[in-house]
Amino acid sequence: MNIQQQSGQTPMKFAQPPAILSTKDFLYIEDILSWNLEIIKKANAYASLCQDQDVIQAMNRTCQLHMRHYQSILNHLGKHVQATTMAGGMAQ
Repeated sequence: MNIQQQSGQTPMKFAQPPAILSTKDFLYIEDILSWNLEIIKKANAYASLCQDQDVIQAMNRTCQLHMRHYQSILNHLGKHVQATTMAGGMAQ
């Protein structure tokens, strides 16, 4: 018997996200992308100023991590735009 059954609770059901982005959503995504770019720039700058190879490697790993995050966000947005465009084109 799991915890939900013991407490008498039913599993939570999640609503589907809206099909369009609000202005607030767009601004938040823009902020996330900007933060990642800023971290990439700073980590590159710090790596170029350092002499310690361990610090340089850590800064390079930081750059790679945030570049992957940035690209992942762009890929996700691109898939959403492509799916929306294809669905809109079919409706015409």
